[in-house]
Amino acid sequence: MAAKRDYYEVLGVSKTSSPDEIKKQYRKLALKFHPDRNKSSEAGEHFKEISEAYAVLSDPEKKQIYDQHGHAGVDGRYTSDDIFQGARGDFSDIFGRSGGGFDNIFESIFGRSGGGFGYSQQRGSDILYETSVKLEDVLHGKKMEIDLQKQIQCDICNGSGCKPGTNKKTCTTCNGQGQVRQSRNMGFASFVTATPCSACRGQGSIIETPCSECNGQGKKKGTKKITFDIPPGIDSGDYTVPEEGNEIPGGVNGDLIVRVRVQPHTQFNRDGKDIFYDQDVSMVDAALGCEVVVPTLEGTEKIKVDSGSQPNTIIKLKGKGVPHINSRGKGDQYVRIVVNIPQKLNKHQKSLLDEFQKTSD
Repeated sequence: MAAKRDYYEVLGVSKTSSPDEIKKQYRKLALKFHPDRNKSSEAGEHFKEISEAYAVLSDPEKKQIYDQHGHAGVDGRYTSDDIFQGARGDFSDIFGRSGGGFDNIFESIFGRSGGGFGYSQQRGSDILYETSVKLEDVLHGKKMEIDLQKQIQCDICNGSGCKPGTNKKTCTTCNGQGQVRQSRNMGFASFVTATPCSACRGQGSIIETPCSECNGQGKKKGTKKITFDIPPGIDSGDYTVPEEGNEIPGGVNGDLIVRVRVQPHTQFNRDGKDIFYDQDVSMVDAALGCEVVVPTLEGTEKIKVDSGSQPNTIIKLKGKGVPHINSRGKGDQYVRIVVNIPQKLNKHQKSLLDEFQKTSD
C-alpha cells in the first residue's frame, strides 16, 4: 500500500494557512474532482484524499496532533468516523450548494454503507419477480405494471416507528452515535475500537412509544403498484429495477430483480438478434423457381426462390430480426428453404419423372 501524502501537500496549503483559506482551497479542489463533474478514473481517489486532508486540517485538535505526530498520530487516535464527523457540517455546507448533500456525495464515492463517515445506512432486501414475454415483445419492448407484495413504509408513522405525536429519544448509552468506543494507550498514541451500541442496536436512538400499526418497525407488509419497461432486444435472464425491492425507513430500498423468460415461438427460432424460419417448397418449385410469402415478426414478406434452389438454401431478410438491446439496429431473418420430396407418386407422376430422368442423361 502506498504511503499517504502530506495533508498540506494534498490541499496545496501551508501550516500557517487560515481556516478560511483551507476551506476555500478544499472547495476548489472538491468541485474539480466532484464525481458528477469529473469522469476520469482517478477522480474518485483524489476526491477521497483531499476530503480526508480537509477533515483533519479543518479541525484544530486533529490538526495539532497531525502537526506533532503526522499520520501515525491521527490514525492511531481516531477512527474513520471520528476523522470525518467533525467536518460533517462543513461538508454539508459545501456540497449542499454544489449539487448533492453530504450523505449523497460520500455515498456515491464510498458506497451505500457510508465508508466510515459517521453514518451507516441499512439496505432493504431484494425481491425476485419472475415473468415471461413473447418473442414479439422482444421486438418492440413491453411496459409492465404489477402489484408487488413487499415491505413498505408505514403510512401511520411515516417510517419513524414512533406513535404519532411522539419522537425517538437519543440513546444515552452512546449519545446518539450508534457506537461505543474503547481506547487503549499504545505509547504516544491511543488506539480506538468501535462496536455497535447494544442499547439502541446501533441506531443511535430509542423508540419509547412504538407505532401500533408497525410495532415500531417503521415498515409493514403491503402492496405497491410498480411499472417498469421490458426493453426491446431483451433475452432470458435477470434484470434489475433499482430500489423497488423491500423498503427500509431511513435506509436504502432493496432492488427488484426481474427474471425474464422469453417464450419459445411456434414458427421462429432465435439466436441473439437473428431470427430463423423454415419455408417448405415442393421439389418442382425449387427446380423451376417461385415466389412465396413468409411470416416475419412484423407481418409478411414476399421472397423469390430462384430456379434450381438446393435444399437448405438460405435467403436473408435484412433488418427483420430483433433489436440489439440498448443500442440501435436490428438483426436479420434467415429463411431456410426446405425442399419437400413426395413420398407417394401416382402413375402419371412417375411417368413424367421417368421421362425427365431419361432426358437428363
